Amino acid sequence: MLWTPSAYLRCLVPVLGIVLAATTASAETVTARYSVSLVGFHIGEARAEGRIESENYKIDLNARLTGVASWIAHVKMALASSGLIRRGTILPTAYATTAANSRTVRTVRMALAAGTVEAVDISPPFDDTEGRVPVTAANKRNILDPMSALIMAVPPGKPLVGPSACDRTLPIYDGVVRFDLAMHYVGTRDVSVKGYSGPVSVCAVRYRAVAGHKIDSRSTRFMEENRDIEAWLAPIAPAHIVVPSRVTLRTLAGMAEVRATELSIEADKFTAKRGR
Repeated sequence: MLWTPSAYLRCLVPVLGIVLAATTASAETVTARYSVSLVGFHIGEARAEGRIESENYKIDLNARLTGVASWIAHVKMALASSGLIRRGTILPTAYATTAANSRTVRTVRMALAAGTVEAVDISPPFDDTEGRVPVTAANKRNILDPMSALIMAVPPGKPLVGPSACDRTLPIYDGVVRFDLAMHYVGTRDVSVKGYSGPVSVCAVRYRAVAGHKIDSRSTRFMEENRDIEAWLAPIAPAHIVVPSRVTLRTLAGMAEVRATELSIEADKFTAKRGR
């Protein structure tokens, strides 16, 4: 993978997927806006919105290059995922993403049943399939798509700031590559953004390729050896969730950062009133 600004923006989608946790008895809509930078230069923006109910969820994310980066590559991405929440377990049922640049538009659609992939459609298909580690049926069971990874159940009674916000491994499949993101708690920080001011959990993250990647991939090897991936998770108490306030990642082009400019939550008025 050539580490252009557009390639960097694509790689951030699964990284953003490490950092939302949710268990809620009523419907909540969480909105987060992010600024994306590479070696200190602003290169993009992203907006995520998730509607989380007691037994269902739906998450949408839109990202695009801006400023100088948009002169180099006109890249836009739209992602969506939906599924079920059963006994604190996230069970994705549908995932779709569309990535567009000045040369092509590619759509990936994935159908799942209780976290097991049933079908994948990629249009147009990738033409670099040779030399990739085969993705087996076992690799497609009990997985999360990159957007469903935005929802992680926090054990009942556990605090939203501390180890319970971080300590977990996420098994992710994006329709091509199967990988794990292993997280662990390393401390707390204080942040202040629109919609939230207070402590956040700091999580170190490690990437592990499982299948679908090229055996001789320089970028995969770099990511597996990368010890400079970190996520800061901000709690939103009404929905008992955490959302990313900051994600940093070392790339072959230098340090990259996704920083929240807004974190907000809105309760469904009908649901909230009915639950009184």
